[in-house]
Amino acid sequence: MTASLFFAMVAAFLAGIGARDQLIVARLSGHFGGSPMVLATGLACAALSAAAMAWAGWRVEMLISDSAETMLVAFALAAAAFELFWPIRVAPAREPTRSLPALAIVLLSRQIGDGARFCIFAIAAATSSPQMTALGGALGGGAALAMGWALGHALERRLPLRGIRIALGCVTLLLALLIGLTARGIV
Repeated sequence: MTASLFFAMVAAFLAGIGARDQLIVARLSGHFGGSPMVLATGLACAALSAAAMAWAGWRVEMLISDSAETMLVAFALAAAAFELFWPIRVAPAREPTRSLPALAIVLLSRQIGDGARFCIFAIAAATSSPQMTALGGALGGGAALAMGWALGHALERRLPLRGIRIALGCVTLLLALLIGLTARGIV
C-alpha cells in the first residue's frame, strides 16, 4: 500500500512538471501576485482528478485478468509518455479571469488526460490500492501545482520544461515497453 502512495506521488509530481495545469496556475499566480485561492483551487482539482483516475484504474483492474492488467498498465504508461512528448502550447490569457469555478473547469479538463493522471491510472491498476494511489497522486500533483504557483512567471524562465518533459517521456516509454514485453513473456 505504501509503495502505491510513493510511486503515485513521485510519478504525478514528475509528470506534472511543465504540464498544462502547472503552467496555467503559474501564469495566474504571476499575474495576480500569488493568490492563495488559485493554489487552493488547483489543489482541489489535483485531488479530484487523482481520485477519479485511481478509481478508474482500480475498477478496470477488477474486470480483467492479470495478464491483461499488465498490458493495460503498459498502455497507460505509453499514453503518459505520448502526452509528455507532446509540445505544450498554452496561450497566455488576454484577460485572465478571477473566476475560480472557471479555473477549476479548465484545470480539471487539462488534468483528466494528462501524463500524471495516466500514471495514476496505471499505478492503481497495477497495485489494486486506489485509496493510497489517489492520495499519492493528489500529493504529487498538488506539489507540482504548488511549485508552479510559488514560481509564477519565473517557472518558464528558470526551468528547461521541454527538456524535462522529453526526458521523463523517454523514461516512461521505456518503462511501458519493458512492462509490455514482460506481459507478453518476451522479457
